[in-house]
Amino acid sequence: MSTFLERLRQRADDRGLMASLRCVLVEGKKHRAWPALNRIGIGVRNDVDALVAGLFATHPEETYTGNFGATCKAIETIRGENRGDKLTPTERRFQYLLAAEKGDELYQRVTRMVLLAKSQGVRINFEQLAIDLRFWGDHTKIEWAAAYWAEGAAPIAEEDI
Repeated sequence: MSTFLERLRQRADDRGLMASLRCVLVEGKKHRAWPALNRIGIGVRNDVDALVAGLFATHPEETYTGNFGATCKAIETIRGENRGDKLTPTERRFQYLLAAEKGDELYQRVTRMVLLAKSQGVRINFEQLAIDLRFWGDHTKIEWAAAYWAEGAAPIAEEDI
């Protein structure tokens, strides 16, 4: 288990710390999060752990199973989106997420999906998310896609590919 996530869980009720950590998600306020990141053992230059800490501070509802692809699928299911012949809004967002390069583009798209998960009451596996973002590449993308488009999923219309 991740040490910084353990420290976050222990201090989840510290409203001041959580508010400071949420600042890491806003470009003009990142400097406000640096002291809080230091308190939980995250270096200022560690973008992935800082992002995950900010996301945890925003939506601390956790699960210990699945990856972010499963989280996105749960969002789609809870929203009651009907696949039909076209991509659902969540499915399209998920495709954009998979197409993102590591860095700010990826972090912004993950942040949007976490906010959507929060609005739908979907829990997130922060342990796995931290690992996946750290090692973002084709392997991670395939794992997320496999979790999202599990066997038995409805086929996608050819014009949507």
